[in-house]
Amino acid sequence: MQNRLGKMAGESKLEAQGRGCNARHSSSNRFPTIMLSYSEFAQQLVATNIISDPWLYGAERFRLEPVVLDSDLFGRICQMAQAVGRMHDELAQIIWNEPQFLDSYFHLTPFQRGMWLASGGRWHGIARVDCFVLQDGRVTFCEMNSDTPSGEAETVLINQLLHPSHHELQNPNAEFEERFVEMVLASGASVAVAGGGKPTIGILYPTDLPEDLSMIALYQEWFQRRGHRVVLGSPYNLHRLADGSITMFDVPIHTMIRHYKTDWWGERLPIWLDEPEFTDPDPLASQLIPLLEADAEGSIAVVNPFGSVLTQNKLAMAFFYDHIERFTPATQRAIVEYLPETRRLDDMPLGMPRRNDWVLKSDYGCEGDEVVLGPHVSDAVWEQSLRQSVPARWIAQRYFQPELIDGAVPNYGVYLIAGQPAGIFTRLSKQATDYTALVPPTFVR
Repeated sequence: MQNRLGKMAGESKLEAQGRGCNARHSSSNRFPTIMLSYSEFAQQLVATNIISDPWLYGAERFRLEPVVLDSDLFGRICQMAQAVGRMHDELAQIIWNEPQFLDSYFHLTPFQRGMWLASGGRWHGIARVDCFVLQDGRVTFCEMNSDTPSGEAETVLINQLLHPSHHELQNPNAEFEERFVEMVLASGASVAVAGGGKPTIGILYPTDLPEDLSMIALYQEWFQRRGHRVVLGSPYNLHRLADGSITMFDVPIHTMIRHYKTDWWGERLPIWLDEPEFTDPDPLASQLIPLLEADAEGSIAVVNPFGSVLTQNKLAMAFFYDHIERFTPATQRAIVEYLPETRRLDDMPLGMPRRNDWVLKSDYGCEGDEVVLGPHVSDAVWEQSLRQSVPARWIAQRYFQPELIDGAVPNYGVYLIAGQPAGIFTRLSKQATDYTALVPPTFVR
């Protein structure tokens, strides 16, 4: 079956690795000792010319001891992630058929609505579902980044460098590169290339921000190794020619990997009542409209499609509960089984949500940004957050207590590529997962 989400029929190789309900994760203390020192590992990592920062603020970014998942637990996590992808695909179909929700429920701005409508309901190429294991062994997830998921370089390279020390374990990220490249090329297969040559790949990203440069460099290397011309740039480097093609630095682009958040293309509005307005609140109209037109006309393919402006919006998780009857029976079961109760903040009764039971999240915050973990903040911070938030821009999600690894919360980020599990990115953190989380390799037993 092929739909807006991508290839969905059948079971992925990752899912087939295991089934069951009673598995647990572990650290590697029962497995062969890693022979590398951290300094030796850091030298190897830097030598890849992809990741150049093995330390962050003077602390080690990576843990050499792997997190090892039993195959049945890994299979259940992957099953859940795939169900979450289907869940969002059904959402996209519902909203495409009932566009009144764009205003009445999601409060999308004019340019955000334009991105969604121009997409034709297409939203997916790659996504990351952030998954957790509860103390009773059940699995749950807190959100899905379907817009500009990050962490791909760490996911692939850390496992690649450390797997030789654990050859008896499976590397679940071994096929990530091939799966990603295949998806990108398939997305742009219908775009004509002059002379029948290989398509030129553009990688669009915020060139003034360093956080994801390793991912950009990795993507660039993958496609250049296969003989593709790759051009890097920001939205300000885009132009549309008279023949309808999109250029970046005057080079025609056939397939664009978009790592520039949808909410940055549109109108930028504060999420706090006491927050100053953005210095650059206006939409990138001159860059966005030509790109949307070219994409709709088939002269360029954009990955991820701009329809992720809807699925990335965290109000989607509240919509699952508020309108659960609109979904298929299988997805209704997945919502109840996997998704913590989630509500729009402006729908919560007076005096709610209570600090110890809830987490606040803004509509487009990501990577731990714009998250208030109730049990981890004071009453004063919680009450001030409720007073100063713009309610229409926030959700409240039930707090859950996951199992810990060495006193840290493991966030298992499962990547979906064309709807299928393709790799896993584990981060260990004390509270909300952010860029300071410790990254171990992840293997399957």
